[in-house]
Amino acid sequence: MLPISVFIIAKNEADRIGATIRAVRDLTDDVIVIDSGSTDGTQAVAEELGARVIFNAWPGYGLQKRFGEEQCRHEWLLNIDADEELSPTLREEIKTLFAHGEPSCQAYGIRIAETYPGEVSPHPLAYRIAPVRLYRKDAGRYSTSLVHDRVELKQGTKVRKLRGLVHHRSIRSLGDQIAKLNFYTDQLALDLEVRRVSIPTWRVYFEFPAAFIKAYFGRLHFLRGTYGFLIAMNYATWRHLRLAKHYEKKRLNALAKEARGERA
Repeated sequence: MLPISVFIIAKNEADRIGATIRAVRDLTDDVIVIDSGSTDGTQAVAEELGARVIFNAWPGYGLQKRFGEEQCRHEWLLNIDADEELSPTLREEIKTLFAHGEPSCQAYGIRIAETYPGEVSPHPLAYRIAPVRLYRKDAGRYSTSLVHDRVELKQGTKVRKLRGLVHHRSIRSLGDQIAKLNFYTDQLALDLEVRRVSIPTWRVYFEFPAAFIKAYFGRLHFLRGTYGFLIAMNYATWRHLRLAKHYEKKRLNALAKEARGERA
């Protein structure tokens, strides 16, 4: 077993979290699932596979992952989401990192590629992101943002990207994706309000077509044929909803201020 703790945030992931845990349990003796109130038996699935399950009411993405960090026993942390699965290549690469003691870097970016319904693995040319997911606890911590779950590293931290992939099975269906993105855009609009960020209204008119082009061509969704087109449409919809809800909040706040001024 490696000196790594794996932590996973989850809610209602009974159908996906089993594959997530099975892909890491030969790496570590410390798998932690931070559950925010599942009602589908996620907790039982995780416990049967040897994970420690801890309840924490949902505080936001970054804060939930920071809570997860606090529960880990080891100095090295590996964060994966409940809809992600380490590939065999990535597992072997992580084992090799620790084969001769402490790795040479303090943080590692891990390549993540979407695997859509009907696909066994990501398209060979699929768009990939590579956030830091494997890191020493003393090198960085997750941000406290409501929506942006990224590791904030200390200045001077040595970072390298690993070659192996995480298969991200984020979509159960197109309808499920829309429901998920609707919730996420609520969080994004609230985050903008909390941070007092104001996005120009004119962007509402252009966000959808610009986001579709970005997803369909820039993120190579066209490689997936018709399903890729539909995914790009959903991506454009959530980008549009984010700004639409942000605009609505600004409008209602302005009307409320105006009404208070009239009463005064």
